[in-house]
Amino acid sequence: MTELILRFDSNKPRKLKYNLEAARSQGASTLLTFGGAYSNHIRAVAAAGRAEGFATIGVIRGEERLPLNDSLAFAVGQGMRLTYMDRETYRAKNSPEVRRSLEDAFGDFFLIPEGGSNPAAVRGCAELPREIAEPFDVLCCPVGTGGTLAGIAAGLGPGQRAIGFAALKGGFLTGEVAALQRQTYGRVFENWHVEDDFHFGGYAKVPRELDEYAAKFGASHGFEVDRIYVAKMLYGIATMIGAGRFAAGTRIVAVITTG
Repeated sequence: MTELILRFDSNKPRKLKYNLEAARSQGASTLLTFGGAYSNHIRAVAAAGRAEGFATIGVIRGEERLPLNDSLAFAVGQGMRLTYMDRETYRAKNSPEVRRSLEDAFGDFFLIPEGGSNPAAVRGCAELPREIAEPFDVLCCPVGTGGTLAGIAAGLGPGQRAIGFAALKGGFLTGEVAALQRQTYGRVFENWHVEDDFHFGGYAKVPRELDEYAAKFGASHGFEVDRIYVAKMLYGIATMIGAGRFAAGTRIVAVITTG
């Protein structure tokens, strides 16, 4: 029988750990990052900045909407300065032109990419597998920008593999994860893949079927299930188990990312 083990883990601090070290080593006093209006990453950077003594700037996709939602209100409460960027410009946020415009507006800053996914984040997430005491064969996680999966796969032991469950449609996340591993380690590991069949229509899409599944799972296990990322992974794992895609006796760890 296949065994599913739930592992609760806050992946955002892992992604920020070595980014903050790099910011300090470079003498930076301000962190700037990007995210949507409901971004857990924006919240995490704001909280980390306050705790570690950095000023923080959050570049938010789209127009300002008042009153602020809970995520952005929390970020402001942590001292983060919010600025808004139209969606067309936001799509070009990594271009030199946009970078220069931000430097003109805000001065020097240490840039943390959207979702926190860069080589520093990958190295932080690579520490997760060795902290799991239970023996396992497969480690599963949700995928938004790819950094968590890229790091988890790099940190696995022999014979173990990782599966990432895409929360966004488009089938592009495999390339994102591969690029992050290449940037971090100079090669792409072969012990992982991305499942693209369980995004339920794309980012933040929560149809009734998914919502009902998450509510039932949460009631059975005693915790609220995040619909944007975690529920899609759990639904995917259950579907794959039901379809016989795991050998009998496989021990699966599902990482419940908690922001």
